[in-house]
Amino acid sequence: MAKSKFEYVRSFETDDTCLRNCYIVVRLDGRNFHKFAEQHQFAKPNDDRALGLMSRSARSVMEELEDIIISYGQSDEFSFVFKKTSTWFKRRASKFMTHVASQFSSSYVFYWKEFFGEQPLLFPPGFDGRVVLYPTNRNLRDYLSWRQADCHINNLYNTVFWTLVQKGGLTTTQAEDRLKGTLASDKNEILFSEFDINYNNESALHRKGTALIWEKRDETVSKRMKLPNEEERDVPVTRSRRKVEAYHCDIIGDQFWEEHPDILEDDNC
Repeated sequence: MAKSKFEYVRSFETDDTCLRNCYIVVRLDGRNFHKFAEQHQFAKPNDDRALGLMSRSARSVMEELEDIIISYGQSDEFSFVFKKTSTWFKRRASKFMTHVASQFSSSYVFYWKEFFGEQPLLFPPGFDGRVVLYPTNRNLRDYLSWRQADCHINNLYNTVFWTLVQKGGLTTTQAEDRLKGTLASDKNEILFSEFDINYNNESALHRKGTALIWEKRDETVSKRMKLPNEEERDVPVTRSRRKVEAYHCDIIGDQFWEEHPDILEDDNC
């Protein structure tokens, strides 16, 4: 690039290089999504179309930025975990955050009709982002556990709240007053004793959120080939491909991590 007398302005840029040997986590949150959900008439307490669109947008981010080893999302947020050894964007935090946010936001708009059909998108959705570094596997797992615990707490509250409104005939103010000071056991009791709802039987998608990881899958395709002493014909060929797979399960305990040992890197790398 040609130099000019104006190039000195680059010295005002600050160094935002992420510390080495740390997982880089980019978390996106919907901006003013309460209004967005109301204006687009999202179902309460959970809208499977909206959750599906969030997951599809996150999948698009992972397919574009393959250094992401796992993503976890619930409600209007998604966290993207880049591997410790990633050298993408020279580990500049601003590059990670802006690439993830722009890819996610554009995907949300692009795939809107796939999930909402002819319902129009009334105004552009917005997402804010932050970058946080976690040096150890324990730190990262505790972060993801925190987000899943948040999913459980919020979903249990919302499930009881909207059940009281939709089935119990309470106003939103009355439902809020009814739930003030209640514990998780109290909320479960309200659902079971008053509405015959066992919270543990509710959708795992709503209770556990969505974890997206890379997995190898064998797929068989037909390939036109000419074999020795034979005419050209279609031959089945099996090949292994990495695909993003979704899980709606507990990621706080050890089982998920034991079943997918390739997600985490060595703490000594």
